[in-house]
Formats: sequence, structure tokens, C-alpha cells
Amino acid sequence: MSAGPRRSPTLHALGADIESALTEVNVPSYVIDRTGVIRWLNPAAERVVGDARGRQFTSVCAPEETRRAREIFARKMAGTARVTDASVVLIDPDGGRATVEVSSVPLLNGHRVIGVFGQLTSVVEGPDLEDHPHLTPRQMEVLRLLERGHSTSQMAQELHLSIETVRNHVAAILRALGVHSRVEAVALGRRAVVPLPAL
Repeated sequence: MSAGPRRSPTLHALGADIESALTEVNVPSYVIDRTGVIRWLNPAAERVVGDARGRQFTSVCAPEETRRAREIFARKMAGTARVTDASVVLIDPDGGRATVEVSSVPLLNGHRVIGVFGQLTSVVEGPDLEDHPHLTPRQMEVLRLLERGHSTSQMAQELHLSIETVRNHVAAILRALGVHSRVEAVALGRRAVVPLPAL
């Protein structure tokens, strides 16, 4: 029979303000509630993904990462995964990518899982998505928002366009890149940049 997680009566006896300590520490830390909404970020985490409080945690994941991130989160909520260490690609506030190592644990209230606490143990900034020679500047704007995981309505709102216009831009991007999905378009857009000729 396993002993289960160790409690720390010493921290409780100290009356330590753990939240203040976590706020000040330079290790990006976050709390997600059981519905997947980011409820708390410390300033170090905000420097990586911006102030994402109140948003679904998948909104800061690269599009190709969202399914795996949801699966890991679901295992935490079901109580079948205690500690998870995973490499994840996140999207920063400017649309850039950062590869991070995330270590996360379920938050418990008694025996009930009420959320997830995690820390980013390493952050490696990725290159920005460069202009693609077969896409217009507006289509590149749409592609960058796709990379950040924006929905059609979110893109329409941010770009001040109608939903139908955004759909037309997405369709044009898929045709220009010769792909069939938004995830494929983002992946191809990142690696299909034509290099400049050597001088």
C-alpha cells in the first residue's frame, strides 16, 4: 500500500504566505481550474504567455499541441495522473512560439481534484512565423492568428473583419499552401519559407 502524498505541517505551522512567494519567484507558475480556465499566473508566467487569466489553457498552446494538452489535463482531472512532465509549445502575446518543459500536479481539496498547479521548468523561444511568398500581408495576419489558436470569430473581431471575410482568407491560405486544415497550414507556413539567395 502506497503512503500517498506527504503533507508538510511545517509550512502550515510557519503560517507561510505561499501565494506571495510563488508570485515573486522567477519560475513561471500557474493555476488552472477544473474547467480548464487559467485562474492565476505569476509575473514570470505572464512574461511567457501574457495575462491569460480567464482564458482556456489551450488558448496559449500552439494549435498542434491542444489535443495532447487536453488529454493530459483530463488525466489530471480524473485522478489518473499525479505528476506530469511534458514538453509543450506555447504562443506568446506577440504570436511567437516558446518550447517549454511543464511540470504539473493536480490541486486537491480533500480527495477531490479542483484544478492543476504547474511550473515551466525551462523556456526556449522559437522563431517568429516569417512571411510566406505566396500569401498576402492580410493572409499572413490571419495565419499568425491561426498559429495562436484563434477561432474564426476571434480573428474577425481582432482584425475588424466579417466572419465570412475571415473564412475566405482561411480558404485562400489553405489553397495557396496546398493543405486541407488549419493545423497543416500553420505547420507548413513555419517551414515553407523560401530562403533568400546567397549574395
